[in-house]
Amino acid sequence: MLARVIALIVGAFYLASGAWSFLYPSSFYGTVASFVPYNLHLLHDLGAFQVGLGLVLVVPVLLKLPLRAPLIAVLAASLLHVVAHLEDIRLGGHPATDLPALLLIVVALGIALTVDLRQAAARR
Repeated sequence: MLARVIALIVGAFYLASGAWSFLYPSSFYGTVASFVPYNLHLLHDLGAFQVGLGLVLVVPVLLKLPLRAPLIAVLAASLLHVVAHLEDIRLGGHPATDLPALLLIVVALGIALTVDLRQAAARR
């Protein structure tokens, strides 16, 4: 149950931020991603892929499907996102808030995956 709750929360976050970036790129840029130069296409791409990450987590929860593969995939993408922020820390952004938020997502997904793996092992 905990793994599904985490997947639903993280999935909803990715759906909301992805929709924001895709549908209102100027607003997303001004609030979250103010790296120069402004690139409309990049913000649309970001939104599209974040919506995909969100759906990968939310759909299995709603349809009561297995979560292991989606958790692994979104955890990997989220971890790479943290690495990108660390590598690009001097380019701007909001590292004081972005890094803790992104790390929280990674930790939450790691917990969800651990819970899912333990539940699967207990069923054997």
